[in-house]
Amino acid sequence: MTATTPKATSAPKFCEGIQYFGEPLPDFDKYGKESAIPIGKTAISNIQDKAAIYQTLLYADALRYLTLQVTGSKASGHPGGFASQAEAYAALVMLGHKNILTEVGHHAPGFYSAMFLDRSLEDMDITTVQQLRERFREKHGLLGHLSGMIPGILAPAGPLGQGQHFAMAAAYLNRDKLFPFTVGDGGLGEPYIMSSIAHFNTAFPQVTNFLPVLVWNGYSQEHHSMVSLKTNDEMGNYWVGNGFEEVVLVDAKDFDDTNQPGDYVNSTEFSFEKRLQFTKAVLEGIDKAAKSALSGKLTVFIIKQLKGSGVHATGSKSHNLYPKDTLDAPHMVEALKKRALSVEAWELVRNNCDRAGGGPAGKTAVTEFERDLPEIGELPLQEFAVGGEPKVSTTAMGTLVGKVGQADKNFLVTNADGNAASGIGNINQALKIIHPTQDDIYNQAPQGQVYEPLSEDACAGLAAGLCLMGGRSLWCSYESFAINGLPIWQTVTQAMAELRRPTPSTITLFTAGALEQGRNGWTHQRPEIEAYFASMMRNGNIFPLFPTDANSIQACYEWAVTTKNKGIVITASKSPLPIRTTLEQTRQALKDGAVVLQETDGNQKVVFAVIGDMMLKPVFAAAEDLQKSGIGSKIVSVINPRRLYRPEDTAWDTCSQPDGDFMDDAKFAQFFDGDALIGATGGAPAMLEPVMLRSNCKRDTLSWKRGETTSSAGELMDFNGLTAEALKEKAMKLVK
Repeated sequence: MTATTPKATSAPKFCEGIQYFGEPLPDFDKYGKESAIPIGKTAISNIQDKAAIYQTLLYADALRYLTLQVTGSKASGHPGGFASQAEAYAALVMLGHKNILTEVGHHAPGFYSAMFLDRSLEDMDITTVQQLRERFREKHGLLGHLSGMIPGILAPAGPLGQGQHFAMAAAYLNRDKLFPFTVGDGGLGEPYIMSSIAHFNTAFPQVTNFLPVLVWNGYSQEHHSMVSLKTNDEMGNYWVGNGFEEVVLVDAKDFDDTNQPGDYVNSTEFSFEKRLQFTKAVLEGIDKAAKSALSGKLTVFIIKQLKGSGVHATGSKSHNLYPKDTLDAPHMVEALKKRALSVEAWELVRNNCDRAGGGPAGKTAVTEFERDLPEIGELPLQEFAVGGEPKVSTTAMGTLVGKVGQADKNFLVTNADGNAASGIGNINQALKIIHPTQDDIYNQAPQGQVYEPLSEDACAGLAAGLCLMGGRSLWCSYESFAINGLPIWQTVTQAMAELRRPTPSTITLFTAGALEQGRNGWTHQRPEIEAYFASMMRNGNIFPLFPTDANSIQACYEWAVTTKNKGIVITASKSPLPIRTTLEQTRQALKDGAVVLQETDGNQKVVFAVIGDMMLKPVFAAAEDLQKSGIGSKIVSVINPRRLYRPEDTAWDTCSQPDGDFMDDAKFAQFFDGDALIGATGGAPAMLEPVMLRSNCKRDTLSWKRGETTSSAGELMDFNGLTAEALKEKAMKLVK
């Protein structure tokens, strides 16, 4: 093909920045005269129509060209993986499906190219290819991996093993739409993908409107993929063995007329007629797979084609661009010229992309709108008497969770270890565990709302994914095991910080803290997770909450379910503990950050800043001992530590739904000024940073050190130096 540079006046404005234009492809005058998707239509009408097949191929080549030129403009980014499935993506769009997600963050430049072609990026003032190039991998532009801030992009993508959660959550909430998501064969080795799909399908066999699109190209990021030696039959059996009813596989090798070696071939090297035949097969396969998924069958579509097909290199060498891969490098110039389309072809592709699916994805995707949710109504709060009988905090919250689920039938609670073990068996009673075996003794029912895969990743993934997609959820976990689900929860909360729309906050309840787990030993004693959240607080939209008691936890959850675009972590014990606060005190503490539980007079004043409920017991005992020595104290329960930072300490003002409420200096002094300050926590001391950062008192901390097997919480606290005696000793040293 001859590449040319037309006169500036002959190309539409959006083409500005395209470096090379080609001559029209064969038979363009026959199959490119009119758009295969006419004005007023949302998809091609006939997959056998030669014009539709031809224009699907044009779209695939346009995606390849833009993907390569955009990444080449920065000599950085990942073109190879997306290029190897361009026909599949093009087919989905030409069939009207635009709610497309991905498991693969490295597909980002391809997705951005698609969003440009359908005009979605015009909402970012990206109207030309030149602007697309300039804004790629730049601040306030198109970051290297997918983000929720990009118009038309449904979900972020970065770490492997996450994309299917978003697709399944979207499918669960929107049963009438298809949610395809691309999966790389390099990432197929991640165990989370198949196991989470299998459990989801067992729990929700009727929700099959998500479609994995396996990009089987033989290579991973830096080497051959672990499944590269499987035969087509073996690959099909792998998916069938994991519960899939329909496997649709299109292998480019079946159309090769160029005698390419190996099992993986490059369709862009075929004769043009064979390229059309391959595109036709992909279009038919996608159509079959989409209809199957929408009709109740768990379905996968597999496109088998060499990684890097149609770009600057093949195999893993196509995965990433390096400084040598500039747009003026000979191999890049050659690749771009080879894929160059005519001006007329670009106009045709733009028209089809704009019309497909009813308009730009940035205007039509399900995540471009705030989801209408059922009203929850007033929660059945029960205020226990201060100083009365000890109560289990988690159980008190469980009652409220049941009410939320009964009001919102799409609401799900997820828990890998079982709710009953965390003192929230009442959630199971109210909402039922989703299980194919009906059993009232175990609160099981096929139509339940409690999702219990034995994987924290699957629990966190579906729960967080539901919130990202506009729904409500609650992820429950033992504090010691939650770390296994945090990567996707962190991904979602980061995305929520930049979303252009409000969505319910993703809420967690972490129970069975380290101090309760003496006999289980160190395997169940991992409060270091709190340091993770302490670091995330600086994001600006992360709020770890530490309710004081059974009243306090109810007020915390009451507030959490009203918030938007936050990540809210509620950490509480499952043991009966004293009631020390009223509901109103915690409501105020959620605004201020803390509440004063007790203040005693003395010659000097020691302030205890306490995080956690069980930690209060030795602190109160220490305060009593100090009073006998003539030293006064103030016990402050830190419930919402994020409020105790200074505004400049966090990125709150960069969040799309900003929360800029922080305790001011005068109020901080009222709470925490004294002759000495002791931060006390049964978890990570990092959570006390907001207090220690601002205090000018003599100060020190007592916190968790490491786990051990003990016969009681008291013995474990003693092992970690979290005793009344240790607290008193530190206080006495500080006030000398």
